[in-house]
Amino acid sequence: MRDPYTVLGVAKSASEADVKSAFRKLAKRYHPDRNKDDPAAKEKFAEVNNAYEIVGDKDKRGKFDRGEIDAEGKPRGFEGVGGGPFQGGGNPFGDGGFSYNFGRGGPQGGHEDFLNDVFRNLGGGGRGGRHAPQPGRDLTGDISITLEEMASGTTKRVSLPGGRQIEVKVPAWIGDGKTIRVAGQGEPSSFGGPAGDLMLTVHYLAHPRFVIDGSDLRVRVPLPLVDAVLGGTIRVPTLTGEVEMNVPAGTSGGRNFRLRGQGLKAGAGRGDILVGIDISVPDDPELTELMRAKRA
Repeated sequence: MRDPYTVLGVAKSASEADVKSAFRKLAKRYHPDRNKDDPAAKEKFAEVNNAYEIVGDKDKRGKFDRGEIDAEGKPRGFEGVGGGPFQGGGNPFGDGGFSYNFGRGGPQGGHEDFLNDVFRNLGGGGRGGRHAPQPGRDLTGDISITLEEMASGTTKRVSLPGGRQIEVKVPAWIGDGKTIRVAGQGEPSSFGGPAGDLMLTVHYLAHPRFVIDGSDLRVRVPLPLVDAVLGGTIRVPTLTGEVEMNVPAGTSGGRNFRLRGQGLKAGAGRGDILVGIDISVPDDPELTELMRAKRA
C-alpha cells in the first residue's frame, strides 16, 4: 500500500481537520455509488479509507510516524502478525494488534490453571489427570465497514497470523463497537482441546456525506433558489439509495427536514435522517436585476 499521507494528498504536518477534509473530498470523489461505471473507483475508495484509518487515528498515526507500523497497519519487524483488521504497535500481542485472551485456560486464569498447564506439558494431563483439555486462547481484532455495508450486511476477508485468511459474515444493522465471534478460529490448543475463538470488534468508517448523531444520520442537500421560493422536489441519499422529498414553497436556508425511519437501528425501530437545506443561488443576470429592483 502507498504511503497514507500520499494517498490523502496531505503533508505529515497536516492538522486533524486538514486530514479529515482531504478524506471527505476523496471519499466523495471515489464513492462507488457515484462511479458505478468505473471499477477502479472501488479500489481507490478502499485505498482512501485504509489511509484514513492510519492517518485519521491519532494513536495509529503516531505509530506510523515513529516507524512502528507500516502503511497497512502491520507491526514492523514481526512477520505473521497484524495485517487486515489486526493492526498494532511494537508489541504484536497487544496495544491494538492480535491479543490473546487468557481467560480461557491461560496463565491469567489463576494459579491453579497455571499449574495444570505445567502438568500437561509434562504429560500428566493435569493433577491426577482429572481436568478436561483446555481450549486454545482467543484472538481479538477489528473489522471496518461502511454504513452501506452495515445496512445490507457484508462478507469481509480477514488475515490471521501465519498467513491464514478467512471470510467473516457481518450481519446487517450490527452496531458500531459490537463484537462478532467466529468460533474455532482462534489459537489452537496445545493440550488436545478445541481451538479458541476469533473476536472482531466492528467499526464504522467515516462517511463522505452522512454524519452520525446517535441513531440519526445528518446530511446536507443543495436546493436551487427557484425551488426554495416556489417549492419543489429534491433527491436525498439514504443507506439503501436515493429517495425523493418534497420541499414546500418559501423554504429558508438552514431549515431541516426529517425522513423518519431511515437512520440507524434503534431498539426495535430505526432513527431518522435529518436533511439540512443549502440554498444554491444561480449566476443569473435577470435574477440579479430583479433583486436590485426589489432593493430599490
